[in-house]
Amino acid sequence: MNRPITLIASLFLLLTIAGVMWRDSHSPVPTSLTPTLTGQTEYCLSCHSDLPEISPSHPIKTFGCVICHGGERLALDANLAHSSMRGGKNPSDLLVVEQSCGGEKCHGGAPSDNHDHIQRVETSIQSTYAGAIAIIRYTFGAQPDLTARYGIQAIKDAAITTKTGLPSLLTFDPTSETNPFIQKFGQNCLTCHINAIPRQGNPYSRFTGCAACHTPQSQNQSAKNAGNANQKSQVHQLTTAIPFTQCNTCHNRGNYDLRQMTFVERTDPLTDRLHTYYQPIAQFTKCEYTLDCIDCHTRVEAMGDGDLHSSKLDIQYIQCKTCHGTPTELPKTFTLSDLNNIAFREAKLNPIVDLKVGDTLLITEKDEPLWNTQVLSDGTYRLIGKATKQVFSFRPVKGSQCTQSGEDQSSAYCHQCHSVNK
Repeated sequence: MNRPITLIASLFLLLTIAGVMWRDSHSPVPTSLTPTLTGQTEYCLSCHSDLPEISPSHPIKTFGCVICHGGERLALDANLAHSSMRGGKNPSDLLVVEQSCGGEKCHGGAPSDNHDHIQRVETSIQSTYAGAIAIIRYTFGAQPDLTARYGIQAIKDAAITTKTGLPSLLTFDPTSETNPFIQKFGQNCLTCHINAIPRQGNPYSRFTGCAACHTPQSQNQSAKNAGNANQKSQVHQLTTAIPFTQCNTCHNRGNYDLRQMTFVERTDPLTDRLHTYYQPIAQFTKCEYTLDCIDCHTRVEAMGDGDLHSSKLDIQYIQCKTCHGTPTELPKTFTLSDLNNIAFREAKLNPIVDLKVGDTLLITEKDEPLWNTQVLSDGTYRLIGKATKQVFSFRPVKGSQCTQSGEDQSSAYCHQCHSVNK
């Protein structure tokens, strides 16, 4: 009677040994890393050694992986290691970004230190979508004016006093609306804001949260047509050199039909950079489509200024005159005298220009330095493309043959003479 039991026990032991040997042969060799910020050993590189460093400002030896991504730092089994990751593959999703990227020395610090990125993004129009919601509700009689009352999620202005008169926004709930058009807007038209999962398809390919802009994911046909054929698939990367094709994933994919409250994709052929960059519905100058979006629009325009706003028009203020001036006035400039100026930090994050104390830059009407510009000794100006690294030289309007009125220098006014014939 004991012999069969012995054989079964021996067979079980052999199977157990074989299983352990198979597991060990298929398990990654532990590769340890002890990042200086945490001092805690983690084994993420055992499987992910082939991933490129995410950015020069987040060196792996300093940050490691777990401080941002979460996860079980000592696990070698993939399922266990990933079981507690924040935001899946995207720790910058706004639901978890404070845990992943917050802190006074990172992206959740004080405005005076220019570390308040999270608070600015969360209150930005790109996050709240408050302008679109306000316009639709006003159009269909659900509110008496265009002042925003609702956002994608409830949010408060962190400041004690608000500059815009909007201390907070309530959560927009389309199901509580009585007008069917507003309900349909809620069902079909809330895929642009950076909290939303994007539509299916390569032209819309992006992450959510901060990575919606700072992690360009793939080269699409638009990029090929625009002459960006060398742009490669990017996943594990954060960059401030954001190409216009990434902005297009939200801003140039088609139009909303407000009669049907449905999205109508673009069908016009994207034959060159001009048509890839802009839809054929308005006038644009050559510099507008030759440059990338980030060459004109500043970090405050894109990421918000920390205040809640009712419309993107309240935050978007760059005009042609910002760089070109007017027939009667030169553009505003500023000479760098302090190495702590934000321009040096921005230039370090995207090292396309070697800024020095004494350099004179163009600045916006809100005194933001356009750090990729320079005033040259002969009175002309230079701009280096943040995404393309192209060098552009240009002259001020003052002293030229321009006959426009100095009183009206909006971009729309300049377009009357300088737009490109499509």
